[in-house]
Amino acid sequence: MRVGGEVDGGARAPGGDEFHNDCPGRVLYRHVAGRWAGPIVLELWPEPLRFHRLRDALPGISEKVLAQNLRELVRDGLVDRTVEPTRPPQVTYSLTELGEELASRVHGLLVWVGDHTPEVLAARRRHDEAS
Repeated sequence: MRVGGEVDGGARAPGGDEFHNDCPGRVLYRHVAGRWAGPIVLELWPEPLRFHRLRDALPGISEKVLAQNLRELVRDGLVDRTVEPTRPPQVTYSLTELGEELASRVHGLLVWVGDHTPEVLAARRRHDEAS
């Protein structure tokens, strides 16, 4: 599937395919399309949050999984991690400009899902009845 343009200073995946095994975009796609990246960026979209407030806003996520996802999102430049020099240190997470764009697109996907769920459910019923 051909999707985008250049990656990493002009380097491209073989054939321009962002889902090719050798393409850095494939790793990024796994990060942003994973189970928790979307909900995390949407929670951070309106305002920065500290770790425990973010965890409490995401039922079902463990501290370990949240920490792993935040580390990836920070490394990918989607989330900023700010440490206040207090005792104990206060860590706040916020979206970067890139992260805000991602949150906007995730929100758009959720709007699409909300708009089209009845149609998808009807298609499933028709398929199941015909099978």
